[in-house]
Amino acid sequence: MSEEKEMSFLDHLEELRWHVVKSVAAVFICSIVGFIFVEWIFDHILFAPSRIDFPTFKWMCQLGEWIGAQDSLCVKAFEFKVQSRNMTGQFMMSITASFVIGLIIAFPYVFWQIWSFVKPGLHKKEKQSSQGAVFAVTFLFLLGVLFGYYILSPMTIWFLSTYTVSAQIVNQFDITSYVSTVVSMVLGCGLLFQFPVAVYFLTKVGMLTPQFMRKFRKHAIVGIVIASAIITPSSDPFTLMLVALPLYFLFEISIFVSAIEVRRQAKKEEEELKADQTTN
Repeated sequence: MSEEKEMSFLDHLEELRWHVVKSVAAVFICSIVGFIFVEWIFDHILFAPSRIDFPTFKWMCQLGEWIGAQDSLCVKAFEFKVQSRNMTGQFMMSITASFVIGLIIAFPYVFWQIWSFVKPGLHKKEKQSSQGAVFAVTFLFLLGVLFGYYILSPMTIWFLSTYTVSAQIVNQFDITSYVSTVVSMVLGCGLLFQFPVAVYFLTKVGMLTPQFMRKFRKHAIVGIVIASAIITPSSDPFTLMLVALPLYFLFEISIFVSAIEVRRQAKKEEEELKADQTTN
C-alpha cells in the first residue's frame, strides 16, 4: 500500500493498533529473556554500582591521582546491605528488572514502530529533514541510560549508603527501594537526554529559538549546577563537575540543533519567495 494513499480514521486506528501490538510484543519477548537471566542481571548489572570495584569508582580514583585529589575522588570501601521485607519483594523486583531490561533492549524497535506510524503523515520535505530520527533518538536514549547507570547511580548509591544522621541508625535498604532508585535514574536520564530532540521539534513549530536559549543560558547553567549539587554524593567540586558538564554539553548541543533548524527554515522560506517571484 502506498504511503500517499489516504486512510480513514478507523484505518489509522487499525494501523496504530498493529504498531502497538508489535512494540508490546518486542518488549515482552525481551523481558522474558531478561527474566531467564534475572539472577545474572541482579549480580552483574543492578548490584554492580554498589560495589567498590565498579568501573566508575576506579575511573574516579585514577582521575584523583592524575589531578592530585585522591582524598576527594577515591571512594573508600562502604558497607551496603539490601534486604527484602515483603513476601513478594524479590519476585516483584525480578519482574520489574526484567521489564526495564526488556524496554531498554527493545527501545530502538519500539521507536521505529512509532516513527513508522508517524512518518507517512509527514510532507516530503519534512521526511527529508527528519531523516535519521530513529538513530538520533535511540543514540541519545542509550547515551542517557549509560550516563544514569555509570555516573548517577554509583554516586547516588554511595552517598545514600554512607549518609547518616545518627550513629545509632544502620542503613539497610529494601530491595524495592534500591531497584526503584536505580531504575528511575537510568530511565530518567534516558528521557532527559531526549532534550535536543524536543528542542528540534519545538524549534520546527516556532515555539523555541536559539536566541531565546542563548539569552537564558546563564539561568540554565545555574539550574544545571543546582540539579547536579542535589544528585551528586558530596559538595566536592570535581564530583559536581562530573555531572554538570555532560548536562551543560547537552544544553549547548540543543542550541546548536535549534540554530541549524532555524537556518534551514530561513533557507526554505527564501527559496519559496524566489520561486513565487519567478512565477509572477
